[in-house]
Amino acid sequence: MHTSLLRPFSASVAALLATGLFIAGCTSAPRAVIDPALLDPAKNSAVRPAPRDANWVKRHEGFVDIARKGGVDVLFLGDSITDAWRSESARGGKKVWDREFAPLHAANFGISGDRTQHVLWRLQNGESDGIQPKAVVLMIGTNNTGFETDKVTPRNTPAETVAGVATIVNTLRTKFPRAKIMLLAVFPRGEKPDHPQRLQVNEINRGLVGLADGKTVRHLDIGPKFLQPDGTLPKDIMPDFLHPGAAGYEIWAAAIKQPLLDMLRGS
Repeated sequence: MHTSLLRPFSASVAALLATGLFIAGCTSAPRAVIDPALLDPAKNSAVRPAPRDANWVKRHEGFVDIARKGGVDVLFLGDSITDAWRSESARGGKKVWDREFAPLHAANFGISGDRTQHVLWRLQNGESDGIQPKAVVLMIGTNNTGFETDKVTPRNTPAETVAGVATIVNTLRTKFPRAKIMLLAVFPRGEKPDHPQRLQVNEINRGLVGLADGKTVRHLDIGPKFLQPDGTLPKDIMPDFLHPGAAGYEIWAAAIKQPLLDMLRGS
């Protein structure tokens, strides 16, 4: 297992300032306002890089091997929603991936169940070594919502989660200085618009907007494309009201393909 290296809190703040992810209290006009306490790994688990179990580490090591081989122009990074691009099941996105993204020399580094802290650990422990993608498609944060398995302990607040995503964006900009980052809003979840985790996701998404500069980091919210006019999430789009089905992956691909091509062309 790789060893996680936590950067000092002050270094994290300095790096975020240097890349334009502004902190509350700064005199510069902020794009994102993040409480400095939320960038402290001792206080916020969403910014504290962490591995998971042995099977997860094996998957991570497989991604490290892919990175070492190079040849990745587009990197998809995220959780189960990204992971299932590789699924050949009737609900998976493999056929769409092979048609739309495989020709772009894309790699899928999504792992089911990941939170911001797990993606951070992966990036710091080999998944960013050996590649210099032209574009990164990032969506993460849905698993930071809700409660732990005890159904009592909250995972992370929306503000903590935004700080976690900001730290990932900062890491990507450091690791891949020439890459454009497509920062996707977290997809809607729960059948109805008043679902508790849908409300958490909405709050996270409001915070993510400020992480984009419109140049290196571009924010894109395609969530409304999955919804009915009344905000209901159709079961034929997301059968479990969380993960896209085949129709959902078609919607996702259609929504990001042209913006992604524009990023690859440098426009």
